[in-house]
Amino acid sequence: MTTRRRAALVTATAALLSAVLTAPAVAAPRPGTGHDATRRALEAAVADGVPGATATARDAHGAWSATAGAGDLSTGRPRSDRDHYRVGSITKTFVATVVLQLEAEGRLSLDDTVDRWLPALVRGNGHDGTRITLRQLLNHTSGIANYTADEEFGRRYFTAAGFFAHRYDTLAPRRAVAIALRHRPDFEPGTSWNYSNTNYVLAGLVIEKATGRPYGEEVRRRIIQPLGLRATSVPGTRAEMPRPSSRAYSKLAETATGPTYDVTRLNPSLAHAAGEMISGSDDLTRFYTALLRGRLLPARQLAEMTTTVPMDERTDYGLGLMRTRLSCGVNVWGHGGGIHGSTSEAVATRDGRHALALNFNGDWSGDVEAVVEAEFCRD
Repeated sequence: MTTRRRAALVTATAALLSAVLTAPAVAAPRPGTGHDATRRALEAAVADGVPGATATARDAHGAWSATAGAGDLSTGRPRSDRDHYRVGSITKTFVATVVLQLEAEGRLSLDDTVDRWLPALVRGNGHDGTRITLRQLLNHTSGIANYTADEEFGRRYFTAAGFFAHRYDTLAPRRAVAIALRHRPDFEPGTSWNYSNTNYVLAGLVIEKATGRPYGEEVRRRIIQPLGLRATSVPGTRAEMPRPSSRAYSKLAETATGPTYDVTRLNPSLAHAAGEMISGSDDLTRFYTALLRGRLLPARQLAEMTTTVPMDERTDYGLGLMRTRLSCGVNVWGHGGGIHGSTSEAVATRDGRHALALNFNGDWSGDVEAVVEAEFCRD
């Protein structure tokens, strides 16, 4: 999970914080069994400096939820297990699912080139969309540069001065691609792996071209509505958060010290199909359970999604889906996500029988891996 946090949209602000910002305030958990270690891991994250944490797990005993810490530092209001929050790169699993549904319908192929769907968009500075496939977008083997790693982009959105000047700006997806193309490719297509948010901005544009509708409308029509995910949305340019929700906090700098800023309101178009979605822990556990149990994809497409390439010694990347080997030998599948003031993780076992989703409402502290280990390695 450390790799996922590093790969997420706001990792420039991630660091450990030694000072405690708020004392833990743990909500009474819903009925369930065997989650004491998970609750303690949430409390430890708050002791480490996370303003507040919320988590929901599903297993053979049903759903269980717990919270720790503050949802609002100015009032001391605690976090809620019903909080909506920005899920960042967890969006990628939704997007990949839609692309694979379109493949199952015969409307596109994972072996199609990017240029087939987006003619001449990925060209120049060593990039060539005629040599990059849709599969390579979805598993991050395209070599296309990551637009969120651009220094000017970082100054504009991830520093205090830049963020407060531009937090409500709209970033068009093709503009994000253009930022990426100012840089040379990371490698030749298919020869290596590197996380690039540009890949999923392009995937969102492919969905639009293949269906004639925005990617967010397809996510709503194909996933959110059929599963009844009431906390899940694709906000587009909407800066407000749905209720209930907690405040989101960031240092807006590559530091663990200094001022803490309220960054709750922002125009999430800067992330587009790479990370703009909003959801909640209950919805995310239901989504990953349904996905891994085959409710959203035919067997062949789910097999494609779970065919992986190596990321590091513990984690492999499929198509918008990661497999991580935990210390106890359990494999979990899912995705992590980060965006200003929000760090999230959602994972499940391959059979979908055990799932966990969690969120920290800060982006500079806390260990999501410790919470996942506590939940799945508790035996």
